[in-house]
Amino acid sequence: MTRRLNVRLACSNDIESLVDLDAIAHREPKRRAFIAQAVTASQCWVAVEAHDAASLLGYGVVDFSFFGQAFIPLIMVRDSQRRSGVGSAILRALEFQCGAVKLFTSTNASNEPMQKLLGKLGYIQSGYVENLDDGDPELIFVKRQPARPAAR
Repeated sequence: MTRRLNVRLACSNDIESLVDLDAIAHREPKRRAFIAQAVTASQCWVAVEAHDAASLLGYGVVDFSFFGQAFIPLIMVRDSQRRSGVGSAILRALEFQCGAVKLFTSTNASNEPMQKLLGKLGYIQSGYVENLDDGDPELIFVKRQPARPAAR
């Protein structure tokens, strides 16, 4: 049986659950503020089981903060749900929701699972930034998507 996931726009009632699934948000107030801001700005999308919309499996944020381009600054999947298709579902939903021809994201050079996921979904490396995390460069990726016709 194939797992059925839904990805929906996060709402203010989700913020506490998002913080709960994100280990970094437990210890960093800036991350909690980032989550709340992304939800408030309608930039945060959550993955849930199709039969249980209240149990959050992961989330992703898409905005236009990268030189005015569509950018995914964060995808977070609950530890117990990693490598089960949740990250792929979130990425695909963000690609669709942003509607941009070019979509950028980044990950640390040490994050091999994310690099593999990005490669599997057609992202290519587009550069890197040194000195964000000492000794662990941030790799930039891009995916070019076909232009969608404008809605009428």
